[in-house]
Amino acid sequence: MSESHQNLDLTLHIWRQAGPDKAGAMKTYKVKGVSSHASFLEMLDILNQQLQEKGEEPVAFDSDCREGICGMCSLVINGRPHGPNAGTTTCQLHMRYFKNGDEIWIEPWRAGAFPVHKDLCVDRGAFDKIIAAGGFVTQNVGSAPDANSILVPKVDADRAMDAAACISCGACVAACPNSSAMLFVAAKLAHLHHLPQGQPERARRTRAMVEAMDAAGFGNCTNHYECEAACPKNISAEYIALMNRDYAKSVFAGRPEKKTSDGAA
Repeated sequence: MSESHQNLDLTLHIWRQAGPDKAGAMKTYKVKGVSSHASFLEMLDILNQQLQEKGEEPVAFDSDCREGICGMCSLVINGRPHGPNAGTTTCQLHMRYFKNGDEIWIEPWRAGAFPVHKDLCVDRGAFDKIIAAGGFVTQNVGSAPDANSILVPKVDADRAMDAAACISCGACVAACPNSSAMLFVAAKLAHLHHLPQGQPERARRTRAMVEAMDAAGFGNCTNHYECEAACPKNISAEYIALMNRDYAKSVFAGRPEKKTSDGAA
């Protein structure tokens, strides 16, 4: 790959869909003069400017921070969520990874729980429902405590921080052949479960979030590990095993005691 600047002429095949209740289809566009230093989203900005100059409807896509932090960018590029580079969000993908004359296929996340809102934008409100079910602690912590008032072993702090790196983009769902959200849920659980503040509600939180995930219509994990490969923050699938153990414990602990014929527990 050359680092020298060049302008690219590209053929884009983009999913266009006017609304959630409308039929969608791929549409082909030519975009010219894209700098190899531009980001992928800047390339789409250039396309939209060219479309608007011709009086055509611009392509709708999600973006916000454009720094790989917010998780808003959500494109399947040539069949891969966030594109060809591992550990990279769509907004961090640059056009120097493509060649002049390339054809690029751009689609939204494909999952039943992520209905298409318009073009490349999907409704990820199902993630919000999962977080609302238990992704918090309810103890009254008051103002920010001193950093050393609650001692946390470094190995636990590191694991919590690794899990907290999840930006809730949904690439794991888009990559999974079952549209499973288990890596997302496992990460949100793990970043609390590795800290003292997360322990009192650990069992209740696990059951509530897993049940919210199932109710939202996400599929089950069958160990394809596509979620781990697609995650732009390299969240480990090992957290799924931790979530499964916690869920099994919480279900077992929540079972009512069986009574014998004489009424004893």
